[in-house]
Amino acid sequence: MLRKSTVSSLLILAMFAYARSGVSQTSRSSAPDEDTYRFSLHVDEINLTFHAMDAHGLPVNDLKLSELNLLDNGKPPRRILNFHVLQDFPIRAGILMDTSESMAKNLVADRAVALKYAQSLLRQQRDQAFVMAFGYISSVTQTWTGDPSLLSAGVRGVVEGRQNPLGGTAIFDAVYRACHSEFGAIDHAASANFILLFSDGEDNASRGDVRLAVDACQHANTAIYVFRAEPDLSFSSGPKNLTELAAETGGRVFHDDDADDAIETDLRIIEADLRNQYVLVYKPAELRHDGSFHRIELSGPDRVESIVARSGYYAPSH
Repeated sequence: MLRKSTVSSLLILAMFAYARSGVSQTSRSSAPDEDTYRFSLHVDEINLTFHAMDAHGLPVNDLKLSELNLLDNGKPPRRILNFHVLQDFPIRAGILMDTSESMAKNLVADRAVALKYAQSLLRQQRDQAFVMAFGYISSVTQTWTGDPSLLSAGVRGVVEGRQNPLGGTAIFDAVYRACHSEFGAIDHAASANFILLFSDGEDNASRGDVRLAVDACQHANTAIYVFRAEPDLSFSSGPKNLTELAAETGGRVFHDDDADDAIETDLRIIEADLRNQYVLVYKPAELRHDGSFHRIELSGPDRVESIVARSGYYAPSH
């Protein structure tokens, strides 16, 4: 039986969703067969991506549309345009590593987890990933690549304190940059996208807040999976910050002090989540071009214990 993460136990019934106009952007780092997954959306069409699990944490890949109940801001959709399952999906990953002083004791273990992902789970011909280190500032130590050796070198290049010229940690700014500048520059509709975040969640230097970071990731259709370090202070806001980042984007929270076999299971859970997804495209009953947030609720049959994805989407602003 697979071990469930902190977030999945909350049974997040929400969706990866975004509204966008025109055709998809051209990917800066496309896989050879990526065109199979590219499609266009009109401004009033909502693309929802989600995955479902049974009571053992295993993917449920045979759901039918008739088994699902979808509400957009409390109302059923006006029209369902498309529903299909995506298996063995190409993955785009961002590895974000906190190098601030409070994370110094975790850096070696975090590198080991990131290297395990790069060397064991990245599929060279299909997947792409980048590495970003952050403290007070952030820097990309390896740009998008499908080469496990280059990705591993980027992980090993993450050094304590290098991103801390003034001290402090700007986790929200780093997440915003990753989703807005990195994932925002690729065709994020053509892949399963996630951030592998290593941090204690402490933020005392960001110019933006958690809502701004979540907004950027929701627009880029990117989930945040966290390996959480325990903060030094018992009254820290770090755990709450990390839980919110994961829950609002459709990710999960793991603990980076887990044993090796548990970490291997955690990475396999992420792999199963991302390579076994559903896409549901629909027209909402009401969609005003006012930039407002739309909460989505999705429920399935009794054989599905949880449906995991982001919490909703923002309507177009014009």
